[in-house]
Amino acid sequence: MDSVETASATAAPTPWRALLADRRALLIAALIVLALLLPFAASSYRLFQFTLAYTYAVALLGLNLLTGYNGQISLGHGAFYAIGAYTAAILMHHWQVPYLLTLPAAALICGAAGFLFGLPALRLEGLYLALATFALGLAVPQLLKYRPIEHWTGGVQGIVLTKPGAPFGLPLDSDQWLYYVALAVLLVMFWAGHNLLRGRVGRALVAIRDHHIAAETMGINTALFKSLAFGVSALYTGVAGALGAVVVQFVAPDSFNIFVSISFLVGVVVGGLASISGALYGAFFIQFIPNVAEEISKAAPWAIYGIFLILCMYVMPSGLAGLIRIAAYRWRRLRAR
Repeated sequence: MDSVETASATAAPTPWRALLADRRALLIAALIVLALLLPFAASSYRLFQFTLAYTYAVALLGLNLLTGYNGQISLGHGAFYAIGAYTAAILMHHWQVPYLLTLPAAALICGAAGFLFGLPALRLEGLYLALATFALGLAVPQLLKYRPIEHWTGGVQGIVLTKPGAPFGLPLDSDQWLYYVALAVLLVMFWAGHNLLRGRVGRALVAIRDHHIAAETMGINTALFKSLAFGVSALYTGVAGALGAVVVQFVAPDSFNIFVSISFLVGVVVGGLASISGALYGAFFIQFIPNVAEEISKAAPWAIYGIFLILCMYVMPSGLAGLIRIAAYRWRRLRAR
């Protein structure tokens, strides 16, 4: 919680805080209801875009746990996204594992991989850590093309998956069903992340980010919590990768190039560092703004995208979540006068 939120929470009387909490809960409930009704109003393509946005939001929350709340910069989370996607694809394609069961499998594998990667990364900080994760993001797509494992990964051709349909005879098409699956996973993962950050682990992660020497003085095992942050972050990203593989129905090494990792970092910064809701805002940005940029200029869409990024950083230096927090705080002060 930033200083603005802390000051307002301290100054506001208890009934006013309760009223604010009720309004926030009502707003969240209204947004969930709108999300539940969306499949019956949107086209299949638009529904596919929203489903991917929810998938990216899970990955961005994982990266935000690491970068926003713990202060470790990662430029290689596309690697964990690829590992999660290939875990789901291999289990579904070779062993006919139900797609929902591939999500916890990807969570376990990516969580373990992230924790193990976090151990040697303890010696690195700042740009050196970013460079190490950048190398990871470059290496994993190439390793997926390695000839001895082509039987499992499909090599450069990748793996084509079958789109699952709605179970139990539900009157939903495949796009609508996958949308609801992605929405359910999003809500569960955000709820788990919210509870994690409100507890002892979340306070320890923030303390390490703010001043790791002071955190050690207070008895926090910084090595353990920094590795744990990597593991949990990779777990979230792996779940997102597995879900993304099911939604897109295809995985290939070139689909997980370094641009995926950079896009995740862009989404976290634009959405708002150290903000749970910022992960959702950032996911919508990286999903929809490139399409908007292409509609504006088909000749130079990435130039338009770059202009959008510059404007976002100029207008919203703390991200969209920070802008909303500041606007809400100023509105409360005006109402209190």
